[in-house]
Order: sequence, then C-alpha cells, then structure tokens
Amino acid sequence: MKTLAALALIPIALATSVSAQTTATRVTKVARTATTPEDLYGPLYRAVELARVFPDSKTFADMIPRDPPSAILTAYRAENPQGRTALVAFVARHFRTASETAQRKLVMRDHIKALWPVLAKPPMAVPTGSSLIPLPQAYVVAGGRYQEMYYWDSYFTMLGLKADGETALIESMLANFVSLVERYGHVPNGTRTYYLSRSQPPFLALMMDLSTVRDPATDARRLAALKAEHAYWMAGTTCIDATGACQHVVRMPDGSLLNRYWDARDTPRDESYAEDVATTAAAGRPVNRDLRAGAESGWDYSSRWLRDGRTLATIHTLDIVPVDLNSLLWTLETAIARRCTAAGDTACAADYASRAAARKVAIAKYLWSAAERRFVDWDRSTRRPTPSVSAAMLYPLFSGLATPDQATATANLVKTRLLGTGGLRTTTVRTGQQWDEPNGWAPLVWIAVGGLDRYGKTALADRVARRWIATVSGFYACTGRMVEKYDVESGKAGGGGEYPVQDGFGWTNGVTRALLDRPAVADAEATTCANPARATTKPK
Repeated sequence: MKTLAALALIPIALATSVSAQTTATRVTKVARTATTPEDLYGPLYRAVELARVFPDSKTFADMIPRDPPSAILTAYRAENPQGRTALVAFVARHFRTASETAQRKLVMRDHIKALWPVLAKPPMAVPTGSSLIPLPQAYVVAGGRYQEMYYWDSYFTMLGLKADGETALIESMLANFVSLVERYGHVPNGTRTYYLSRSQPPFLALMMDLSTVRDPATDARRLAALKAEHAYWMAGTTCIDATGACQHVVRMPDGSLLNRYWDARDTPRDESYAEDVATTAAAGRPVNRDLRAGAESGWDYSSRWLRDGRTLATIHTLDIVPVDLNSLLWTLETAIARRCTAAGDTACAADYASRAAARKVAIAKYLWSAAERRFVDWDRSTRRPTPSVSAAMLYPLFSGLATPDQATATANLVKTRLLGTGGLRTTTVRTGQQWDEPNGWAPLVWIAVGGLDRYGKTALADRVARRWIATVSGFYACTGRMVEKYDVESGKAGGGGEYPVQDGFGWTNGVTRALLDRPAVADAEATTCANPARATTKPK
C-alpha cells in the first residue's frame, strides 16, 4: 500500500542565519547557470513547442533524450523535419517520457506487482457532500476513471493479489465488503452513493474462498454477510405480481424461481446522466431501469440486452433471465450450505442445499437449449432463449453446474465462435458496444479458463490463456500500459462504450498475473514489441 512522502522541514535557525541578500544572490546565480530544455535544444525545442506536437507544453519539457543532446541536434539539422507530422516522428525516435522509461525497465510480471501500491488506497475520511462511501480498511481500485472500489472487479483483482502474496490487501478488502453488506444489506455496484440502488454479479462467496483466515468469529460474520446478500437478491419473492417478476426475482412458466438484473431506481444514472437522457429520448419509452440493470450486470452494454441485438435504444434488460447471474447465485447457495455445514447448522445447510438444487433444475430447463446445444439467456417477453451467443455461456462450467455433455458442447462452440486470434470474444456481433465483438475482457477469460479446466478441457483452456497473455503482453511491450479491455482481433486496446479505454487496470492485472503461473503460457509472453501498430493507441 502506498505511503505518504514525509515533508522535509528546514530548521528555523539555519533559515534565519542566511541574509536575504545572500539568498537572493544564490538564487540569481543558480537561475543563470541552469540549462533549460530550450537552452539545450534551441531551434528543435522551439519548433516542437510552436508546432503543438503535444497538447501540453510541459510534456516535451520533461522528456528524456534517447541519445546525447549533441547527437540529437546534429540529426535535427541534417534531417530538417518540417511540419507537425515530421516533428512527431523525429521526437518519437529521439525522446521518451519518464513514465515510459520506468515502465519498460520491468517485465510485465514485475510491472503488475509494482502497480498494486499505486492502485491501493488507504481508508480515508469522506468530505461532506462527497459521493464516496467510506470504507474501514485499505482497498484496491481499478485505475483510470475508477477511483473507488467496485464489486465484481475486485474478485479478479484479488486473483493477482493472491499470486503476488498480497494477502493483507485481500483480507482488508473482504472486511470492507462485509462492512458494506452489514451497512446496506448488499454489496453496491461500487463505493459511491449513486451505486447503492444496485449491486453487481455476486462474487463475494468466491472472494471469501481466496482468504486464508480461519477463525470462528470471522467465519460467522462472513456467513451472515452471505445470507444477507442472498436475501437481497431474493427479496422480490414475496411481491411477484401478474407480470411474473418483482425486483430481482422472476417466476418461470413452471413456477420455479430464477433471477434477473434490476435496479431500485428508475432515473438516469448519475455517472452517465446525459447519456441515459439521450438513450431514453431515442427509445421513446422509459428505459432508465433497463439501463441501470444493464449496469448491474457489469456488461454495460452488450447485444445480450438489446431487443434488436444492435441498438442501445432497444435495451430490455429487465426481460432477460441471464445464465451468468443464475450460475453465480447457485454458487452462492452452495457456498452458504457448505459454510452452514462447517458451522454445525444442519437446518441451514439443508435449506440452502434445497434452494441450490431447485435452481439447478430451473437452469437446466430454461437456460440450456437442447436444440442449439448451448447455454442461453431466456427472454421473458418472448418466452424463449435469446439468439445471443456470448462468453456468459461459460459460467455454468465455471460454477460446476454443467453436465459433461453440456461442457463438451460449450467447448465446441467456444472453438468455432468465440476463440479469437488474441483471446476470447465477448459475443459474436459487432455493435459498437464495449461488451461485444471484437473486445475481450480479463474476467471472461478467467471464467472460461476455469470452466474449461473444471471439465477436463485443458488444451482449449490453455489456448484461451496463451492467446490472452500474448495480447496483453504484446500491447504492454509496445506501450508500457495495461488497459481495461482489448481488441482480440487487432491486439490494440478495446473500444466502444460510453468512455475512452482506461489504463490501470485492476482486473487485467489480476487475471493476467494469475495466468502467468500457468505452465502452458510460459512461452506466450511477448517481451519485445512485434506489432508497432499497437503503440498508436493513445492513452485517454
């Protein structure tokens, strides 16, 4: 965790012993003898700055020469680059930034380890009027625009923390999540007040499995938090009306209960207010709760939630019964049953085991298409599976819900539809939304690799992992950066969505670091930039 630098204090006696005149003379002398970048590079410096090679004039002033300044000036006079384009190319050949220098001294594994203190935040007081939710212990943020703790991101970040031995951060983050459940009855989307009306994919039980702490008091507190989280997701059971749904709960045609994503508010999201107002106007109908539910899914946004499979204005997330969410809730129910057994509470264990068994039957009936031989999302409005083929179909394998035959069918579909040149495609359609083709995401790679491994599809799991590591490490070798998402066809940073691609990045670091310990990926890591086109993707 990062610490605050100590302030250097000047002794008062020393300060008062120097006369004002002597001090002024020294300052003037230093100013006259110091060599500034303009002094050093003269016409080159003025040409670069006046051509606005960089939007911020300070950028070039702080750059580090790759060659001796005299050699750079000799090359400048010989080449005489004219115009901004020529100057950009000249500067790229002869200078580098301080951050680039620091990053490229490290292999990717060490770079990830060095980023944990950068992404770690101490518990801190929250100013009055701030949207930040206070946390009692240290935590890790994703990076970029995300300077708060997020729910499902944190599980994948923790995988890397565990691989790097950062057990104290894992435990402190778990304490924070338990604290959030105790305060609010659920884990919010993120630690901002505007996220409190919804959650995110429920990974808390899986986070707890990463912990090494085993004592009765902690175990009891964590079990209570898991029960509270389950109650949050199932709270709509008692209010289902003629529509067949209430809050997160959906009654299926045979009377069984499954879950959907949902949000307690139906206003534009604070963090995407203008975007939601525009989408509602384009839709010509109320869609704020559908947009919010899509944000709760973590897949904001994807063709999975779009009625026409293409256009955000057709979003209808509330109609969709998702396979990933229900797989995770089955994992939660089985985890509670297991923990109740360990605590000697046989009635609790039997109750949650029964809930899990009922959910498993409903998933097999509604979220598996025997005709198409794939796991599916189910559309309440059409009463049939959606056409979306997505990486979400790997969640039943990751959770252990699939039969061997279903796992084989899923693996075959991964090979034919989702396996890209540089990793795992999110879906099979291009919509411009960030959770669609050609983007690949670290959490889905982990789910795929873990799910395929679980059913003995190790060779395919290795292929997915190797291609992902090659993409991430190749981009890092060219740019010195880890980013939120990747284009698994081109090897560049991913695109689409409501905001520019973000650097950091918590879950990319976590999943990549964990996968680097996989023997089959040992020779997949790129150490040099084999595709300079990747470096043309600029940080935002």
